[in-house]
Amino acid sequence: MASLKKTTSWRVYRYYFFGLISVLLLAIPWIQINDSYLFLLSFDNLKLHLAFVEYDMQELYLLPFLLMILFLGIFGMTVMGGRVFCGWVCPQTIFRVVYRDLIETKILKLRKRIKNKQKEPDMSKFENKLKKTIAILIWTFLSFLASADLLWYFVPPEDFFTYLQNPMDHTILFGTVLFSALFLIYDIVFLKEDYCIYVCPYSRIQSVLYDDNTVMALYNTNRGGTIYDKNKEKQFTKQKDIQVDEPHAECTTCESCVTVCPTHIDIRKGLQLECINCLECVDACTTVMGKLGKPSLVTWSSDYEITDQKGKTKYFRPKIILYIVLLLALSIGMLVISSKKENMLLNINKENRLYSIKKMPDGRVRVDNAYEFLLQNTKKEKMDFFFDVIIPKGLKGKIEIIKPKMHFSVVPGIKKKKIVLLRTYDELAHNERDDVIIPITIKAYAIGFEDKIVVFRKATFTYPRADIISKNK
Repeated sequence: MASLKKTTSWRVYRYYFFGLISVLLLAIPWIQINDSYLFLLSFDNLKLHLAFVEYDMQELYLLPFLLMILFLGIFGMTVMGGRVFCGWVCPQTIFRVVYRDLIETKILKLRKRIKNKQKEPDMSKFENKLKKTIAILIWTFLSFLASADLLWYFVPPEDFFTYLQNPMDHTILFGTVLFSALFLIYDIVFLKEDYCIYVCPYSRIQSVLYDDNTVMALYNTNRGGTIYDKNKEKQFTKQKDIQVDEPHAECTTCESCVTVCPTHIDIRKGLQLECINCLECVDACTTVMGKLGKPSLVTWSSDYEITDQKGKTKYFRPKIILYIVLLLALSIGMLVISSKKENMLLNINKENRLYSIKKMPDGRVRVDNAYEFLLQNTKKEKMDFFFDVIIPKGLKGKIEIIKPKMHFSVVPGIKKKKIVLLRTYDELAHNERDDVIIPITIKAYAIGFEDKIVVFRKATFTYPRADIISKNK
C-alpha cells in the first residue's frame, strides 16, 4: 500500500513559531520612536509606553483593558483549541524545547533522539556528565538573558545597562534578575514538565472551559481500538490482542505517541489534564501510520467529530462568538479611550476653608475660594500654562483668577503645585439658609497651543448665604 503524502510536522511549525516569538520578545523592548517605546511599563518614571505613546500613571486606565484582553484571549483560545497556549505560546514550553531539543539533543547529543522524550540520558558515564554540565552552563546564560529581557519591559535597556555599572545601588533590580534566573534554571533543568502538571493552575482551569467541540490531540478509538478500559487501566500491549476483541483495530501498539510525549502521558487513555496540545503525538502517529498508507490515529480534532462522530467540528459556536465579540469590544474601547489621551494632567483640590469674605472700601463684598492645582506636563518640552474659569450659562456675574497673575512654566515629567485663588465681587446667588455651591469648569491650556494642549476639569465655587453677605456690607 502506498504511503500517504508526507507533510511538514507540527513540531517543525512549533519550532518556527517559537523562533518568531523569541525574536519578537527580545526585540520589543528596544523598539522606540522619538524616545517612546512600543511597550514599556516604567516604574522609574511612572509611565506606560504603548504603541509609541506615553501615558502617565494617572492614565493607567488602559492596563485593565490589556489584562482583560489577555485573560479573555487565553480563555477563548482554550475553549477553541484546548491547551494550545501551553503547547505553542507558554514560555515554560518554549524554554523546555530550547533546553531539551536544541541544547541537549541537537547541540550536545546528550539525548539520542528528539522523538524519545521518556528515556533520560545515562548519567553514570563521565561523557554524559560533562555534557550535562555544559548544557546547564549554556542554559544558565540563557536564563540570565531571559530574566534581563523580562526586566527590560519595566526598565529601558539603556537604563538597565547603566544601572549594571553600579549593581549595589540597584539591589532590588538585579536581585530580581538573579532570582528569576535561578528559578528558570531549577524549573527547566530539574522541575521540567512537572511544573505544567503539578504547579501551573491553568491545567485545572482548562477542564471547566472545554466542551465537545474543543479542538485537542485525540486518539481515535473508533479506528485504533480501545487500549484502556473505563477505569483507565491498560488492557492491551500488542496489536494482535486488541484485534481479538476489535478486529478492525488499526493501532500497532508501537507507542511512538507515548515515548515522544514531553509530559509522559499516553494519549490513547483519553483526555488528561497533563496534555499541553504540543501535537508531538500527532506527528509520531502520522509517521508510523503513513508508512502503512493510513491516516494518523491521533489527530487534532474534537470529541464531537472523532469520538462521538456527530459531524464536523463547530468552530464558530455561540461561546466562541461571544469571546470574539468581547475581545473586539474591549479592543475598540481601549482604542477609543487611548485616542483621547490628554497632553497635560490636572488635579484640583479645594482647600478646607470654604471661602473667605471681605468688605471693600467701595462697599462691595469680595468672596474668595482657594484651590490647590497639581499640574503635570506630559509633553517632552518645557511649556507655559495658564487657566480660565468657565461659569454656568445664566449665572449673573463673573469669577476672576487672582492668583497666579501670569502664566507659568512646567518642565516635562515633573508635577507642579500651584495655589489658585478665585474671586468674585458680584452677587452670584441669594440663599437665606445655606451656602450656594456653584459648578464651574477650569480650562487649563498651554500658551500658544490653546486648541491642542488643553484640558477641562469640573470644580465648584462656594458662595456664602445671604445673611453672611449682609453682615459684611
